[in-house]
Formats: sequence, structure tokens, C-alpha cells
Amino acid sequence: MATVPSVSYSITVRLEVPAGGKAVSQLTHAVESAGGVVTALDVTNAGHEKLRIDVTCAARDTDHAQAIVDQLEAVEGVVIHKVSDRTFLMHLGGKIEMKSKVPLRNRDELSMAYTPGVARVSMAIARNKEDARRLTIKRNTVAVVTDGSAVLGLGNIGPEAALPVMEGKAALFKRFAGIDAWPICLDTQDVDEIVRTVQVIAPGFGGINLEDIGAPRCFEVERRLRELLDIPVFHDDQHGTAICVLAALTNALRVVNKNIENVKITMAGAGAAGNAVLRLLLAAGARNVVVCDYLGAVHKGRDDLDESLQWIADHTNAEGYSGDLRGAVKGADVFVGVSAPGILTGDDIAAMATDAVVFALANPEPEVSPDEAAQHAAVVATGRSDFPNQINNVLAFPGVFRGLLDAQANGVTQEMLLAAAGALAAVVTPEELGPNYIIPSVFHPDVATAVAAAVRESAGGRARGFTEA
Repeated sequence: MATVPSVSYSITVRLEVPAGGKAVSQLTHAVESAGGVVTALDVTNAGHEKLRIDVTCAARDTDHAQAIVDQLEAVEGVVIHKVSDRTFLMHLGGKIEMKSKVPLRNRDELSMAYTPGVARVSMAIARNKEDARRLTIKRNTVAVVTDGSAVLGLGNIGPEAALPVMEGKAALFKRFAGIDAWPICLDTQDVDEIVRTVQVIAPGFGGINLEDIGAPRCFEVERRLRELLDIPVFHDDQHGTAICVLAALTNALRVVNKNIENVKITMAGAGAAGNAVLRLLLAAGARNVVVCDYLGAVHKGRDDLDESLQWIADHTNAEGYSGDLRGAVKGADVFVGVSAPGILTGDDIAAMATDAVVFALANPEPEVSPDEAAQHAAVVATGRSDFPNQINNVLAFPGVFRGLLDAQANGVTQEMLLAAAGALAAVVTPEELGPNYIIPSVFHPDVATAVAAAVRESAGGRARGFTEA
């Protein structure tokens, strides 16, 4: 739940008020007295007796929005006509569309774009399949694939409910990297069916972005697709998150004058994101890491370790700590949370090392209150847009895929991920770097181009497979 009014719960109230009197001046006061924020007030129709006004305001949540409407309705002379939720209005009919890049104004243009002229292009590709990257949308198209099993912080809500999120992802691809992406929402959570479906549709795409597929199923899906396909397969929940965390941590450690090789890092979360973040941190030089899941620290002595947890136990927690998260945080230089809300307190952060770094990335409610954490830590980052240092995957995936597509890469390597993280960190200049600015804005004009250039250079033309840490 938002603690302050947010545009995510923005409403527009269409109402009528008497043309004379105090009703108009009372509208803003009514919204503010209910705890809302007026962002626009437009007179849409004026008469001698009545004024029609659209009042747009931000609320904390749906209940708060209704309370604002009730407060407006209580103003003498106000008649409510319609209340519109601006977020739902944005989604009406979907957020993306297909558009033709070529004109179809006459018979000549039609005969080149379609039959009979298109047959020549098809036969050229039949003779050399690689020409598909040059002569079709394949060169600039990504499939955003989900089974709807781990959508945002909403859980297993299914493919239909996942579609608005995947549409949004496609819109971000276009906005930040000029890539045409398309949602592929699968009505199955069977690994074999997911893998086979993606395999047979792959010829029409230059890359596959796996999205919101629950762990541990996502690990096998990604591994098998990497083995089967000759185009890059990227799981944004894993590798996009890892790139952003490493970039932000690189700069945060510069702020506190510490080195990744020497700091103690405690992580909360051993799922898809946590696993990928850990592997990239280790590849970047981290040596002292303890990972905790809901049962406590992951260590070799636990008897419940699956393949993924066993890998974590084998590569972290050299001292064999077997306690809980709170104990693991004591004395740590860095906390990285990709887990659950409210699992730590300000007192826990106070027990960390001097000049601690806290990344509380659970969304929408972080692992610890950012305000409480900021009282004790030198640098605090979250996944939210209403606090400084937002760690958002849109900083990574558009540029990563832009670089992969430009290089006509066949796969993704860990070197590419490290290069992307380094480029993203470098967008923040030494003059800009500070406790409240360790990661650039998603709207920074250099983000996607810098990441793309780094990935493209790392790819060196074509890359195949994925090299783990």
C-alpha cells in the first residue's frame, strides 16, 4: 500500500457545481482535507448556472480514492457525474499495436510488399535462413514470454492477468531501445510445454525475454531453451535484476569507499532473482556472502537443499553460519533483499557495519522501511519510484537486447552481463555520484545506448551459450 498519494491511484472526477458561490474554490480544499493531491482542475463546460469541472487527483489506494470522492460530493452544490480511474483508462484496449513500416497506397506497392513480389524474398530466405535477420522483422523483434506464475509481486495469477504487464514490457522495449517486442502469454506451467512452444515460435524472433516465470521452473526453462535455440534467451527477473544490482552496488561502494572483494554481503532471497544476483556478484569479485531464504541461512549442513540451493551453499557462507537473517545482517557491510516485505527493522540495520549499504528491493513494500534504514545506513536503494535510488530492470533489458540484436548474437554470456553492469554504473559521473544518486534515472538518455554498446562490444559479433560463474 502506498504511504503517500501516487499517480498509480490517480482519478478524474467529473462533477458539476453552481456557477456562482464558493463551490469551485472548495474543491481543492476538499481533496486536500481527505489527504489527496490535486494535479489538475479543468472546466470542461461553462454556463450561467452550472460549471462542469474535471478534478484530477492522486490517492494512496482505491479506498482512499473513494474517500476523496465522498469528500467532494459533500461540498454544497456539487453533483458527481463520473469517476474515472486513469490507470484503467490507460489500459483500455491494450497499450501496444502493430503498424506497417511501408506504404500500401496502390497496386504496385501491394505487389512488392505482398504477392507476387514477396515470393522472391521468401525464396531468398529459403536458400539462406540467415537472411531472415536482414530481410524481416526478426532482426529487431523480441518475444516476451510468460506463464503468469510469478507476476510482479502478485504471484501466480495466470496468463490473462499477466498480459497487461507483458504489454507494458513490450512498450518499454519500444520506448527505450526501439525494439519491437510482443507478449506471448502461455496457458501452461508445464516445463516441457513451455520449452516446446517457445522453440517452435522462435524463428520469428531475434531474442527471447522470459518474464515472471516462477522458480525453480524458470531455471530449467532457460537452460533448455539456451541449448535449443540460436537466438539469445534472457530471463529478465534474473539477469536484468542482477545487472541493475551490480551497477548500483558498484557505485554505492564508491560512495562509502569500500571494495566488493572485502565487504560482507548478506542477501535475503534465494529464488530466481536472488540466484542470479548472487552469481553476478561473485563473478564481479564478491568473496564473503551469506544468503538467507525463509528458513534462514543457506549452508552445507541443511538437509533440504535442491540443486539451486546446493550451488549457493557450495559457493557462499564459508564459515557455515546457520542462524537467521537478523543474525546474518549483524556486522554486514551490504544487505541485498529480493525477498519479502517487512522482514527487517531499523534496529537490524543499526547492527550492520559502519557506512552500510542497504538494497531493500521487495516491491511494493521493501524488506525494511527505507526511512528507518536511512537513519542508520549510508546508502539506501529500493525498487520504488517514490524514494531515491530506484533499482528498476528497465535500466538494463532494453539496452541489453539492443546490443544483442545489433551484434546478431546467438546467446548471452556472463561477460556481457558484467559489461552491461559496468556501463550502467558509468552513466553516473563522479561529479554526480552521491548517497542519493548511485543509479541513473530510467529516463536518462545515455542508459540504453551505453548498455547496448557494452553488450555489443562484449558480443564481438556472435556469441553462443551462457557461461555461468
